[in-house]
Amino acid sequence: MVHMDEQEFVSLLEALLLPDTEKVKSATSQLNQKYYKSPASITALIHTITQSPKPELRQLASIEARKLVSKHWASLLDSQKGELRQALLQSTIDEDKPLPRHSKARVVAAIAKIDLEDGQWTELPGILQQAATSDVAKHREVGIYMIYTLLETMPDMFQENMAQMLTLFNRTIQDPESIEVRVNTMLALAELALVLDTEEDDQSLKNFQATIPHMVKVLQASIEAEDEEHAMQAFDVFNKLLSYESAFLNQHFGDLLQFFMQIASKSEIDDDIRSQAFSFLMQSVRYRKLKVQSLKVGEQMTVMCLEVARELEALPEEEDDVSPARSALGLLDILSESLPPKQVVVPLLKLIGSYVRSEDPNYRRGGILALGMCVEGAPDFIATQLPEILPLILHLLEDPSAGVRSATLNAVARLADDLAEDMGKEHARLIPALVRNHDLAVEGMRTTAASSKEHDLNVYIVKGSCMAVDSLIEGVEQEDAARYVTELVPRFAQLFDHEDHKVQMAAVSAVGSIASASEKAYQPYFEKTMQSLGPYISIKDSNDELELRSMVTDALGKIASAVGPEQFQPFVQPLMRASEEGLHLDHQRLKETSYILWSTLARVYEENFETFLGGVVKSLFECLEQEETDTEVQLGEEASDLIGQEVTIAGKKIKVAGANGINEDDDDDDDDLMQALLNGDGDDDDWDDLGAVTAVAMEKEIAIEVVGDVLTHTKAKYMPYMEKTIELTIPLLDHSFEGVRRSAVGTLWRAYACVWGLAEDNGMAKWKPGLPIHVKPSAELARLGNLVMTGTLALWEEEMDRATVTDVNRNLAATLKLCGPAILSPGEASQTSTPIEQITAALLLLLQKQHPCQKDEDELDGEPLEEESSEYDWLVIETALEVIAGLAAALGEQFGELWRIFEAPILKYATSQERFERSSAVGTMADCVESMGAASTQYTQKLMRVFVKRLSDEDPEVKSNAAFGTGLLCEKSTDGKEILSNYNTILGKLEPLLDASAGSSDAHARLLDNAAGCVSRMIKKSPQHVPLEDVLPRLVEILPLKEDYDENEPVYDMLVTLYQQQNQVAQGLTQSLLPVFEKVLGEPQEQLSDEMRAKVQELAQYVSRG
Repeated sequence: MVHMDEQEFVSLLEALLLPDTEKVKSATSQLNQKYYKSPASITALIHTITQSPKPELRQLASIEARKLVSKHWASLLDSQKGELRQALLQSTIDEDKPLPRHSKARVVAAIAKIDLEDGQWTELPGILQQAATSDVAKHREVGIYMIYTLLETMPDMFQENMAQMLTLFNRTIQDPESIEVRVNTMLALAELALVLDTEEDDQSLKNFQATIPHMVKVLQASIEAEDEEHAMQAFDVFNKLLSYESAFLNQHFGDLLQFFMQIASKSEIDDDIRSQAFSFLMQSVRYRKLKVQSLKVGEQMTVMCLEVARELEALPEEEDDVSPARSALGLLDILSESLPPKQVVVPLLKLIGSYVRSEDPNYRRGGILALGMCVEGAPDFIATQLPEILPLILHLLEDPSAGVRSATLNAVARLADDLAEDMGKEHARLIPALVRNHDLAVEGMRTTAASSKEHDLNVYIVKGSCMAVDSLIEGVEQEDAARYVTELVPRFAQLFDHEDHKVQMAAVSAVGSIASASEKAYQPYFEKTMQSLGPYISIKDSNDELELRSMVTDALGKIASAVGPEQFQPFVQPLMRASEEGLHLDHQRLKETSYILWSTLARVYEENFETFLGGVVKSLFECLEQEETDTEVQLGEEASDLIGQEVTIAGKKIKVAGANGINEDDDDDDDDLMQALLNGDGDDDDWDDLGAVTAVAMEKEIAIEVVGDVLTHTKAKYMPYMEKTIELTIPLLDHSFEGVRRSAVGTLWRAYACVWGLAEDNGMAKWKPGLPIHVKPSAELARLGNLVMTGTLALWEEEMDRATVTDVNRNLAATLKLCGPAILSPGEASQTSTPIEQITAALLLLLQKQHPCQKDEDELDGEPLEEESSEYDWLVIETALEVIAGLAAALGEQFGELWRIFEAPILKYATSQERFERSSAVGTMADCVESMGAASTQYTQKLMRVFVKRLSDEDPEVKSNAAFGTGLLCEKSTDGKEILSNYNTILGKLEPLLDASAGSSDAHARLLDNAAGCVSRMIKKSPQHVPLEDVLPRLVEILPLKEDYDENEPVYDMLVTLYQQQNQVAQGLTQSLLPVFEKVLGEPQEQLSDEMRAKVQELAQYVSRG
């Protein structure tokens, strides 16, 4: 054993506390090399812990000892161990200072973990329980804290004594004297919950639940005493319990929400405390949304958030500062996404009028910001309210308060982001108002002092007006966008060299979007823009410059799309070189925009992108091959003594990584630890606030999506890389980050569609519906389909992220419609169930709201809510209906057997209270009838009943889909009796719909076209059952169709047939039809299929001769 010079040893420890980096490094090196390799170091450290008069030295010695226990404790003699245990335990119980006491307790726990597993120190739990119930408050504090550290280190030890522990904690959580005892009990309870079996041990669960009201009192008392440290610890416990099984909090969940809402809403409470309360509410809504929805507290939360939003400063000191008002807006965002509109958006819109009409600018600003936060979560509902919302927006864009106008610009950008088409139609009213705000603010910047609040607010408005135009212009039709180019581009180009890089970024991005929206009209500004922005693609001297460079890269991609491949050609090489360099400048956003640029240029140049393909694919593959581990978490310096150990975060065991993501051996240089101690008063409990490293995962999400874009556009040129692409992408279906899984699914199906398309280009026949498949793909293509389908089905059945399931649905639906039934064939190594059986099972779960993604995380056996869904929740069901329509397209008449399975849930949605549910369900019914043809005969009666009823629906889109379905059922079904018996009823309901003057909206135009299609199919099926002399003139009046060109097929097919039959009513309308034929044979070409165009041309020539 190495000789221990304890005096030198202690002096080296003391040197670690000196504010001198060189001395710290030297002392660290000597300790590691000379002392820490010997078991005697443990003895020396425990002597220091128990005998040093200096609290900071006692704490440091405890941290060091804890690291060495696992290495050296077992080597000590049993006689030594007994003395050291006794001294350490007594010293910990007697310790006056909380930080050394906590560190000592952790040393006790580290030793106990080894000893108790070896059957030694068996008396320790009894001693600690005795201390925890002592008459001396300090002893109770340390006793409970040591029990907590033991639970944290070896929770299983207390599993057999669960009842005894809960009895103790029910007592100590109500300690009449010490807040420390009560808070330490909360910490211990959070650890005990990890080993409490909620299903098997019902009594212990009840005893645990009984502590929750006392926990609330602890937090309440800490807040009232302005005791931030203990309040934050209590918040941390509630957050942990929220992340555990729902059983722990369920009984008191409603009361907890009320309590946290109360804290969040009180402006007299400290901002950090209120923000913590908001954080709990956000997590509650996100992870317990079904419970929150069933409690019907959404409206109350929404009103509370609206009130708190008034507190937001017009000009926050830091844009990313967390404050109660910002947290309230964040909670509104989550509420609108997670809960049905009637619990969030409806009450918000009821109140918003009084807010924006208030004399207090804080009300006006808070109200409009709150509205903006709800758009993303409920875009469909907000779209229906735009006629009422837009006048408020326009009014507030003229507000006398600059802070209100700034907030309104933010709201315009948010509305336009999610309602591009709807907002784009209002460009004539909105863009002039945005330009006025921009010009006023630019003038204000010139006339105010650079450091004044007024100047800063003007900068905000300039930036906000750029961002609002940026978002809005993307939804404006190309010919309308072209009108604004000369007005907008010179204004924003003046800001390219503005001193504020965020203004520069907003202006650059806006110009990119204007170019993208206006296309050819942007040409006159192209050269000058490229000269202005060119220098920015290589700047790299600061983080601000890299941010700006990334925005310029993004904008140049949009400009390339606008001007086209030939004009952009001179700039491609330098831009590609700059984007390659951007990957190596350690800037996440620049990396991602480089990838996105490649996606854009691949779309612009298609197969001519081949020149760059090798380098692009290499870089994307390198990104996808980056090592990462879910079980590692990167720490700040305070927690560096935990490196290499396992900790529990939110109920999950996680291995702690070093600052650069690698585990460090105890013998390595411990500068970080020393620096943390030099920095002062951190407790070694500070590791509780940890966040997992996700940058690599987020980068992979974008990279794999870009791979999908590149292969789709470069087609055959990508084939040399296809095999490696599949090999790298399949494992990503199992990635821990849902964004990566989502992108991987999309790219795999795009790869399959790409290879399928190339096979068709090379002579493979077009697929035909039905199984067994009529057109067999090559063995290689079949293997690819089987591989992708197997991976997708495995993911789809268990995926808990609803956006990922939505994307799986979209990809399957699109592939079935594009590539037909090949992917439904059982693979060579088929499992017990076929792909059709697995798809059907998953779809039924989704339609019944029983899929894992439709439940709260640990409530997978609960009953589904029979209530309105949030729009995001409905999207999962809507896209499942698209898969059903895809199955019908791929199977044709064979789908008749599957319809039997899907009929009941789809018909249920077709009679829903929600218009968008009725619309989707009726549309799916129509698509299925079209695909299964005569096989729909057996279902004619039920289908006809629903279609006819929905022809009188209050919603034009539902009526439109019903008209489409009715016409198809009349055409396809062979149940003549049922069909013809409904003709008069159908015609009666269609008659008011065949009126071109009834409205000018897109929805009305679509309804008109589908009604025309329906009548045409009915006439074709049985002209003698339709009063042609009344109906045909009405039909001809609304031709040509304006919106749904697919319905031109039945219309002109019917007219051609009537002329062939020499029908007198049709012949009498020839003069009215000639101009119709002329228009439909002209532009746009997509009005008619090639086959129908030939028939109409022949008919037009025939009648014009006659």
